[in-house]
Amino acid sequence: MKILNSVPKEDGFYMPAEFAPHEGCIMIWPERSDSWQNGAYAARRAFAKIAEAISKSEKLTMLVSSKQYETARVMLPPEVRLVECTTDDAWARDVAPTFVINHNGERRGIDWGFNAWGGLVDGLYFPWDNDNHVARKVCDLLDNDTYNLRDFILEGGSIHSDGEGTILTTEACLCSAGRNFDMTKEEITKKLCDCLGAEKVIWLPRGIYNDETNEHVDNVCAFTNAGEVVLAWTDNENDPQYELSKVCLEVLEKETDAKGRPFKVYKLPIPSTPVCMTEEECTGLDLWDGEPTRTVGERLAASYINFYISNDSVIVPAFGDIMDKTAQEVLAERFPERKIVPISARDILIGGGNIHCITQQIPACKNK
Repeated sequence: MKILNSVPKEDGFYMPAEFAPHEGCIMIWPERSDSWQNGAYAARRAFAKIAEAISKSEKLTMLVSSKQYETARVMLPPEVRLVECTTDDAWARDVAPTFVINHNGERRGIDWGFNAWGGLVDGLYFPWDNDNHVARKVCDLLDNDTYNLRDFILEGGSIHSDGEGTILTTEACLCSAGRNFDMTKEEITKKLCDCLGAEKVIWLPRGIYNDETNEHVDNVCAFTNAGEVVLAWTDNENDPQYELSKVCLEVLEKETDAKGRPFKVYKLPIPSTPVCMTEEECTGLDLWDGEPTRTVGERLAASYINFYISNDSVIVPAFGDIMDKTAQEVLAERFPERKIVPISARDILIGGGNIHCITQQIPACKNK
């Protein structure tokens, strides 16, 4: 593996769409007791179900600590590969590499800087050193050359690509004070285009209400095809999400993608009833730095947008809400050649994210 200091776009590399073919997927086994309630047992069962669903059509690699190796090996299907790796938590989307490919079928990884979603300004834990080394370790494992971009703070959940030159992100996240505070929006736009081989960045103003990542795009809007997106939506004007989704829709209705196509926007409902922390769930979490990480009644950032597109399926969060079925039907229409696989996701959501947040696709390539 080589550490590269060049620019992906100049080298002919770009970020493919998630709906393009995958070689595999990276996940991280949950363990952190202030993120995952009651010793993470319920979270591990949910992670195992997701890993099993993904592994039916692509190679699933689970990073796991030495302490949890035997437990993970028993709980996971034999086709899931386990690799010992030290991490601070289990958010593979944000700490594993973003992969880029070229038209010759070669693949490289991007090693962004990671500071736990805001560093000492509004980050969610400290230290984060172990997480900041995961991307390079994964590239070493896969024998993929790696772009050294640790000077730029970015998480995988903050970007979506259509594979044809268009990137989706949110202003609330990438313009936040805890990330690249010394860069203007225009400078960040150029950085994204240079690093992801893109021509255009669509800046959505906001994300999902109460999303502690500073509103990652992967919780509010996602590509389902070139020129087509699903957007988290509610018709309830009294819900705080209504205005956040409305301003995003206004942007999408005015914008075109890098190819000049207007966007087709499909509304994906949020749960009809807010998903909130219970007292039992709060008491099952350890304190962090002497303070609780969740409070009773706290609204969690529940969204069906946070799905994972595998080679043959779409793995979709389910919340036991009447909108579960509607969301699945909308996604079935958008992905007619893929199976819709709902998995109960509350035990993941308590940790702060969802199915997309705990997975990172490895695009198919020729340089294995």
